[in-house]
Amino acid sequence: MRHIVSKMIAVCGILWGITTVAAPFGDPDKGEVIFKKCISCHAVGTNARHKVGPQLNGIFGRKMGTADGYTRYSKGLIRAGRDGQIWDYDRLDAYLENPKSLVSDTRMNFRGIADENDRHHVIAYLRSFSDSPANIPEAAPTADAEEITLPANILSLIGDPEYGEYLGSECKTCHQENGADQGIPSITGWPERDFVIAMHAYKEKIRAHPVMQMMAGRLSNEEIAALAAYFAKK
Repeated sequence: MRHIVSKMIAVCGILWGITTVAAPFGDPDKGEVIFKKCISCHAVGTNARHKVGPQLNGIFGRKMGTADGYTRYSKGLIRAGRDGQIWDYDRLDAYLENPKSLVSDTRMNFRGIADENDRHHVIAYLRSFSDSPANIPEAAPTADAEEITLPANILSLIGDPEYGEYLGSECKTCHQENGADQGIPSITGWPERDFVIAMHAYKEKIRAHPVMQMMAGRLSNEEIAALAAYFAKK
């Protein structure tokens, strides 16, 4: 009974745009395996193209029924997009469990993924091909949580805060500049050492957040130091 009530609350939240608690973060590697049951209709990743269904790169934060170049959407999905409905964790979870429970006239003839953990794994996998976090929790760094040992030459780098401000524009598309923490941890005012350690933990894939791993993997040691210097002074 508790499960049924919880699902009713979740569906109501989806339909009415109510903010829900951040969902558990699945394992994208497990999700890649489970996603194989979807590849007859959907593609994701490098060079993904539309198939029977749309390609799924960048699905997080995208309005429903609006993948560029895909023309076979149901009227229900198109209507949902026109109403401002976006694909976020909760909507994807509901759709993967039973597509027609979310969009009754969808053309997606898929019986759904009943296992909640399997859905979380698939969503985490899809999430790794979207640019902006969408209510998937990240671990905020703490001063005593040095989960990676860095050489002294990296920890001693003096970052350029002006260069960090330039680099930080991409960070601020998700993390709020005023330091507010609403589902995505604040990065304003982090001690520089903690910031550097956290970013290198993502870079080395010790911290399990695929988008942060991707973002950190693009940065040089000097760029990480510059970001650390900038956000420490915010």
